[in-house]
Amino acid sequence: MNLTINGFPHVGAARPGQCLRTYLREAGWYGVKKGCDAGDCGACTVHLDGEPVHSCLIPAFRAAGSSVTTIEGLAGPCRPDDAEPATFHPVQAAFLAAQGFQCGFCTPGMIMTASALNQSQRQDLGAALKGNLCRCTGYRAIRDAIAGLAHVQDGTQVGDPVGSNLPAPAAPLVVSGRARFTLDVPAGAALHLKVLRSPHAHARIVAVDDTAARAVPGVVAVLTHADAPQRRFSTGRHQDPRDDAADTLVLDPILRFVGQRVAAVVAETEAAAEAGCRALRVTYAIRPALLDPASALAPDAPRVHDPRDRPGTDAPPGARHPNLAAEVHGEVGDVAAGFAEADVVYAETFLSQRVQHAALETHGCLGWRDPEGRLTLRTSTQVPFLTRDALCDLFGLERDAVRVLCGRVGGGFGGKQEMLTEDLVALAVLRTGRPVMWELTRQEQFTATTTRHPMRVGVKVGARRDGTLTAISLDVLSDTGAYGNHAGGVIHHGCNEVLAAYACPNKRVDGHAVYTHTLPSGAFRGYGLSQTIFALESALDEVARALGLDPFALRRRNAVRPGDPMVSNSLEPHDVVFGSYGLDQCLTLVEDALRADPGAEPPPGWRAGTGMAMAMIDTIPPRGHHADARVSLGADGLYRVDVGTAEFGNGTSTVHRQIAAAALCTEPDRVRVVGGDTDRVGHDTGAYGSTGTVVAGFATLRAAEALAALVRARAAGSVGAAPEACRLAAAAVETPTGPVPLAGLGPLEAPGRADGSPRSVSFNVQAFRVAVHPVTGEVRILRSVHAADAGRVINPMQCRGQVEGGIAQAIGAALYEDLRLDADGRVVTQAFRDYHVPACADVPDTEVLFAETYDSVGPLGAKSMSESPFNPVAAALGNAIRDATGIRLTATPFAADRIYRLVAAGTGEDAAWT
Repeated sequence: MNLTINGFPHVGAARPGQCLRTYLREAGWYGVKKGCDAGDCGACTVHLDGEPVHSCLIPAFRAAGSSVTTIEGLAGPCRPDDAEPATFHPVQAAFLAAQGFQCGFCTPGMIMTASALNQSQRQDLGAALKGNLCRCTGYRAIRDAIAGLAHVQDGTQVGDPVGSNLPAPAAPLVVSGRARFTLDVPAGAALHLKVLRSPHAHARIVAVDDTAARAVPGVVAVLTHADAPQRRFSTGRHQDPRDDAADTLVLDPILRFVGQRVAAVVAETEAAAEAGCRALRVTYAIRPALLDPASALAPDAPRVHDPRDRPGTDAPPGARHPNLAAEVHGEVGDVAAGFAEADVVYAETFLSQRVQHAALETHGCLGWRDPEGRLTLRTSTQVPFLTRDALCDLFGLERDAVRVLCGRVGGGFGGKQEMLTEDLVALAVLRTGRPVMWELTRQEQFTATTTRHPMRVGVKVGARRDGTLTAISLDVLSDTGAYGNHAGGVIHHGCNEVLAAYACPNKRVDGHAVYTHTLPSGAFRGYGLSQTIFALESALDEVARALGLDPFALRRRNAVRPGDPMVSNSLEPHDVVFGSYGLDQCLTLVEDALRADPGAEPPPGWRAGTGMAMAMIDTIPPRGHHADARVSLGADGLYRVDVGTAEFGNGTSTVHRQIAAAALCTEPDRVRVVGGDTDRVGHDTGAYGSTGTVVAGFATLRAAEALAALVRARAAGSVGAAPEACRLAAAAVETPTGPVPLAGLGPLEAPGRADGSPRSVSFNVQAFRVAVHPVTGEVRILRSVHAADAGRVINPMQCRGQVEGGIAQAIGAALYEDLRLDADGRVVTQAFRDYHVPACADVPDTEVLFAETYDSVGPLGAKSMSESPFNPVAAALGNAIRDATGIRLTATPFAADRIYRLVAAGTGEDAAWT
């Protein structure tokens, strides 16, 4: 068919059933993103004859004779292989000036929609952008971009780059659609992989008949458990592999959840691979399934991981029940005595639901053998080095025989701290000898990846009349699902900082992570703390109410302070220190902001209320987190930073650039950052646990400082001066005899390393003023204020975006999002339209305030601030709703129908007091 794409004629046939999005991507227009397959997310938005459309819903043949404009051609005619445009469309320029993105995966579609808005539509962006989702930003930066507000500073105009709002290095590529995400590369002759998944929550594969599948034209291979390695591993990735249970096989004859891999088909086309999967005939022996953790702990419960299915193995050592994946128990002081001396005791059980990460880029991987025969994987991961190491162990390969690299990654939130595609792609490459591509559908993302751990948290709090806490106990039941990836880490982390934040003398924890025949849980923003903080901070709000105390005053009286031991449930030594302390400032900042501006008045008939909550988090995960970096000076006088960490909207490429520029006394534009590749540096544990700045950034700082000394020494030697008499400048070294240009001093390079110890703590305080409609149960947020103790903030604009994104995601988890299973263990929320990711209209602007601290542990005084803003949000919202209605909500999400029923019944207020 004939059509015009971005101003140039294009001729090419459309396959039967092909959508316009896939047609455009195959033509090289990778700015057209695949996010949902259903017209729900807007990432694929293009202009068809001048009108914005979701190209995943448009049959390709309907574009015949039409003019199509993608993000690449918005500013003017272009071809797929054109470089970055010399000019930008006004909306692209506005998104540059406001930095209206984080990971950038949604940005092309967002810009295409925004560029078509008229003035009337711009007055109601909630309605105008209802078809475009962003999981990263919280939408404020997007709204600012459309309004023409600028936040970015020119890197050549600032003095100290630290503390400046410098733009992301990839910003021009992101807004022009030329930033290359995982699968934004020509597939060439790559085969396509598709997976047949289990329809049963628990079954044994008796037989797989692949005769018909192999007869499908284009099918190259069918892979079953008989073809896969028998070495067990965990999809969860940590520095120490022993942190996660090795309970998973690439393909397992025992199926433990609906959606688990049964077999894979590798074919010349996606259609052939899908047809091959449909042609497989599998005989199953169905077994009883355990769908909730309480029943899984019954004495006679079937074993999720039965030793009869794993000869020579049994439940984890020391576990009291074979379905326990992990447990934590501990007590400090005398909790019983603490409750006995309390004037008030509050006890309640709180429930947190499954939440999907919902990164707009689904998991995807492209694997091949390079000319030297090395297995190479380009994949959407937060942990390229740990993934490489796992593949080496799994397939018996040396480290130098495997390379793992990333493009730009379209969001993570912990979901890409897993090995969910790379193992099967590697197996297919090794079996076929050809490149293989696998991209999960949005349905697979919901039904076959991981979620936040659903938890039941029993909390009991005792206090004296003056508000002093006398005892806290937590009883936590965590559903890890079918596999134990992150089971131990989440239960330990979730029971740690939540208690360590308070200087209560008597504390007790009993926590159990339990296997069930359900979708596996995994790493999720907050790593267990959002669930336990929801419980404890809700309980503390009730204690404050019972004692007639201000909730801020209760926290001030009991919060841990420098000099206090940071104790959760044991007195064992640890490496967490007060590198700085800003909780007092955070409490005051939020309290003062609410006093100065309490927010709009509620509509007539609505009830208003205010609530707050606080959170503490260790800045680095325990038990080792390592990063290498290398900084070099080229012969052209420009610097290059090689790191292992990946960029997925966490902003590490920007921060590392600023850190290196500060250490080298140069302009940030003279520094290039390259990362996400196991060939670049020796090792990097990965971009999780908010470590991109405080660990990998520290490695960059040390490498840059080492290089600065080498550059001064070489310049000094060239003029016969002492190195200490020389000073680095932007493009030269100032010496006693005059400037020596950097050009010509290179090449020089220096390494740097950080080991993630000691660790500091960060604090967050969130407050909301809400309006609740007593008849419908609807909740409206009238005011949102958040204070963060992030140490010295290296890039305030970017850090503010991290905070806003965390709050927006947490609002979704608190009010809307719920990954639901049916009575057979099958996920029923399989698309965005069934799973309410917050849209622009759902997320209010938040006033973000920063404590003024300088951390002695972090690089240049910085602390982590990516996941922690999520943690206090549910409790703060619940406390505000309680203030408005008198009803204590004990389960998330706070759905309107649930609020209506409780308000109508007038229940939930006094049942928890003893």
